Amino acid sequence: MGKHNNNDNHSKKEEPFPYEFGGPIGALATTLALPVVVMWLLQMGRVGAINFDFVQELCDDDKCAALTLVKCTLGLLSWFLFKVLLWYVLPGPIVQGAPVHGDKKNTLPYKLNGHLSFWAVVGLVFGFQIPLNEFLYKYFEPLAMCDIALCLAMSLYMYTNSFHPKGKILAKGGDSGNLIYDHFMGRELNPRWGDFDWKVFCELRPGLVGWMLLNIACAQEQLAVHGSISGSMYLVNIFQGIYVWDAQYQERAILTTMDVTTDGFGYMLVFGDLAWVPFTYSLQAKYLVNYDPNLSSISLGIILALHILGFYIFRGANGQKDKFRRNPNDPAVSHLLYLQTKRGTKLLTSGWWGMARKINYTGDWLMGLTWCLVCGFDSIVPYFYAIYFCILLVHRSMRDDEMCAHKYGDDWLEYKRQVPYRFIPGVI
Repeated sequence: MGKHNNNDNHSKKEEPFPYEFGGPIGALATTLALPVVVMWLLQMGRVGAINFDFVQELCDDDKCAALTLVKCTLGLLSWFLFKVLLWYVLPGPIVQGAPVHGDKKNTLPYKLNGHLSFWAVVGLVFGFQIPLNEFLYKYFEPLAMCDIALCLAMSLYMYTNSFHPKGKILAKGGDSGNLIYDHFMGRELNPRWGDFDWKVFCELRPGLVGWMLLNIACAQEQLAVHGSISGSMYLVNIFQGIYVWDAQYQERAILTTMDVTTDGFGYMLVFGDLAWVPFTYSLQAKYLVNYDPNLSSISLGIILALHILGFYIFRGANGQKDKFRRNPNDPAVSHLLYLQTKRGTKLLTSGWWGMARKINYTGDWLMGLTWCLVCGFDSIVPYFYAIYFCILLVHRSMRDDEMCAHKYGDDWLEYKRQVPYRFIPGVI
């Protein structure tokens, strides 16, 4: 288990706290805006176009009825607890995570059985032919509203719980002393109940797999309403289903990501993992239920080829980095060139990572673009993901660049000289 590593001494420093996301004002604005964006997107996915009357339509559709909201809340809690039960009962190896705040003697154990949990859910859904559309699609919007409320409750609990008992491992970026900002960023780095790690669990289990179930519900609804499932609907379910499966299969790789090693578990991650991912990433499937573009086989084939290219880049780059981090002497990566930093870290300068510093982001975005392309060009609504994800990846790369510059100093400048491109070799 992790040792005490309190970071309350930042107030003793003369430097101002390094706020991100616009500081407390930006954190408050984002906290208030995210739920509105989610509900707006869901309504646009339903009507197939940009629509500013979503609040009125929600009320007109009687989706705010008390009984409906209670039913949806119980459904969400049952799903969360079911995923916890699968984590608890299914076998899986116990591995040590990355050093906490760089202290190699301070690591946390993680039970990895996300892959088994994933297949257990898939087996139940298809084995019992569960009509997910009768609940998930029917109550899409009220489920999102209840999920948003539960995310707020969870993030408030995580914030207040970070003060008791004393000695919690705090996230350096979420311990400013400002309630609004720290609640948003996450004050505690790895909130746990025993060996149950809230952050890693929420990162991969309820929201990510829930996204896949929402997609399946949309396919079932399209079949029920129109009598068949379109090629676009098949592809978006396959593309995104593989994405979810891959995350579960590569579960160990998440332990070295910024979300786990650096960011606290606050509103930003709670909402992102449990509300934003399932209810906005399923936008394409929701749109296709009633606005399928009936793309030709040739068009679908081109989109499939582009997706395969994106997945090849994404998985190849991430797999190479993860393998090198765990064992640089592995024959698959031992030939790679690297920059030895003064901190002792090795930064890859060949292979995938010699092409561009964030080559994995390029593959990730290409896959996301194909999710949108299957919806055709009749509306900009399903392209929200490609636009949003591009902005997110650029911002994330800037955060990472700033953090690494502080962490590695001159070594990072040398690394950028050896690998000058960020996303696309020879371009940018």
